Amino acid sequence: MARRPRHVLPGQAMHLIQRGNNRQAIFFADADYHFDYEALEDAAIRYGCAVHAYVFMTNHVHLLMTPSTRDGPSRVMQSVGRRYVRHVNTTHQRTGTLWEGRFRSAIVDSERYLLTCSRYIELNPIRAGMVNSPQDYRWSSYRHNAQGRHDSLLSLHGVYQRLGSDCTSRQDAYCRLFHGAFSPGEMEKIRVATAVGNAHVAVGHRVPGKRLVMAAFRRKSRL
Repeated sequence: MARRPRHVLPGQAMHLIQRGNNRQAIFFADADYHFDYEALEDAAIRYGCAVHAYVFMTNHVHLLMTPSTRDGPSRVMQSVGRRYVRHVNTTHQRTGTLWEGRFRSAIVDSERYLLTCSRYIELNPIRAGMVNSPQDYRWSSYRHNAQGRHDSLLSLHGVYQRLGSDCTSRQDAYCRLFHGAFSPGEMEKIRVATAVGNAHVAVGHRVPGKRLVMAAFRRKSRL
């Protein structure tokens, strides 16, 4: 059966998820996180994708990125996936499948949901019970977006830049977004959109020149 084409709009942000096979671990040592980070940074530059937020969890990865070309996200994920599998198999003397399959993705309505999606990504370690505060988790974009710590992987999205007139005011405004809880509707929109993988589904409602409506899909998934 032919794969459905992945819906990508150059210049429009996307939420991507790559999971380990059977939700098993993909990171086994600190060096693995470093390797994946560097591979992602190299691939994002090479294939013209701006990364705005990320989290590397034990058994999956979340990314928020804006591609400049239609094939950019696929090229990035293929490049990182292949390099990382070789690294893991060699370093940890393992064989077999590491990834669940193709990565899942959803277009993000930048104006309404980009910061919601970024917050959702960076709060993953909290929901998983790994830390008490997002700043305590090393392998996410929170320390850069909320505290100004340098992170060479990241590019600021226009929506984030409009939070304030300078770095300090933007970081303060971003921190305040984390003071409130997600509404059930916000969580559901993100989970539904990414659960269907590469279907024509968006987190939100509109992008320039398009009307994207949430699919009538109610598969529950803990992301």
